[in-house]
Amino acid sequence: MVNLLLFTSAFCQPCSQTREVLAEVARLVPSASVTEMDVARYSAEAEAESVRMTPTVIIQDAAGAEVFRAVGVPTLQQVLVAAAKAV
Repeated sequence: MVNLLLFTSAFCQPCSQTREVLAEVARLVPSASVTEMDVARYSAEAEAESVRMTPTVIIQDAAGAEVFRAVGVPTLQQVLVAAAKAV
């Protein structure tokens, strides 16, 4: 299982682009699970993960270890390579 955490905010235009990238990764990688958290609503989780800007993508392996972090819009290739490392 690969966990893709996406931290967003309400008026974040790059967040929409990041959602599209992660949706494509979820389509291509059956073991990927995407969880989106708005930093205003999930402030404790964002703080625990040291999220300072949106969008922030954190990819975790099945054990919950972080294998990749992107601040801003990651490319599809970046996320696919990181997801492969997390499997």
